[in-house]
Amino acid sequence: MKEKIQIALELGKVRITFFVAFSTSAGYLLYSSSFSLEMLWVCLGVFLLASGSSAVNHIQEKETDKLMKRTKNRPLAAEKISVRSALFFSMILLISGSVLTFFSGGLTALFLGLTAFIWYNLIYTPLKKRNALAVIPGSVIGAIPPVIGWSAAGGYILDAEILALALFFFIWQIPHFWLLLLLYGKEYQEAGFPTLTSIFNHRQLSRITFIWIAALAFSCLLIPFAGGREELNLIALAIPGIWLIVSSAKTLFSIFDRKNIRKAFLAINLYVLSVVIILSVDKLI
Repeated sequence: MKEKIQIALELGKVRITFFVAFSTSAGYLLYSSSFSLEMLWVCLGVFLLASGSSAVNHIQEKETDKLMKRTKNRPLAAEKISVRSALFFSMILLISGSVLTFFSGGLTALFLGLTAFIWYNLIYTPLKKRNALAVIPGSVIGAIPPVIGWSAAGGYILDAEILALALFFFIWQIPHFWLLLLLYGKEYQEAGFPTLTSIFNHRQLSRITFIWIAALAFSCLLIPFAGGREELNLIALAIPGIWLIVSSAKTLFSIFDRKNIRKAFLAINLYVLSVVIILSVDKLI
């Protein structure tokens, strides 16, 4: 039973999909300014949808996962589970997630959730095997969950405030992936993926990544302006942004070292977490 649970957690990529649900809650709180049972249900629905999408991705990349040290022990690559069982598991997650998202968030929320699934599994996954810049259109996926939360709370999906938050999450995806590329670029190449590490050396890619990290920090400041509350949390958001830029400059402009790249990877994720917490607390108090 313990092994089966572990396989299910790996198929659903729960460490990633939990943050997807977390970003959904950020969008919900940004509009509603309060916790509610409905928010928890829609976040669970999005979590199940994202987990189902991740399980389908395991099926799609079973063969390439076998070629990479980082992924060769994934359930399908290591043959811990059959493709048929993984497909059945993913369908249960997708169907239950769709039903829960619809009844807790409405038709627009469901449409956005299914759009993320289609974009991830039918557009981004095939595209990244053909183009080294696939992560840029692929980053649309990360921008959708907070919009789902906003819509489920009753907000209009084209409001400036939620679009600013979606832009923030969109930009985050790009340096987040390129930091992984700096760590595992050789493995991606050996698995047959086109990568920027075959075009740029590590120093050049580190500088490009830093530019995107700086853009992430500046894009965060658009959120309070879009919401008309710039005097309340502009400074609170600027402080972690300055920290991110300074710490990333120290790690990415130094001599290339995997330890430094890991520090930058941790820093950017902690930064995004801190922004979500600041925005949520500001709406709740």
